[in-house]
Amino acid sequence: MKAKVKEVIEKIRPSLQADGGDVELVNVTDEGVVEVKLTGACGCCPMATLTLKHGIEKQLKQEIPEIKEVVAV
Repeated sequence: MKAKVKEVIEKIRPSLQADGGDVELVNVTDEGVVEVKLTGACGCCPMATLTLKHGIEKQLKQEIPEIKEVVAV
């Protein structure tokens, strides 16, 4: 599942980088929780939670139904 998550993140990454941010995959748990680290502009942006939940998490859940949640670490 980790390889699938990496593929989806690679699709999302260009839009984050266009705004000066990025996302780094930290871990995928057996329970379907994806742990990521938001970096660059995303690391200190007040909208980072929105990006995480309504952008990254939504896309991952659409493409990989086994994903339960995405959390920032």
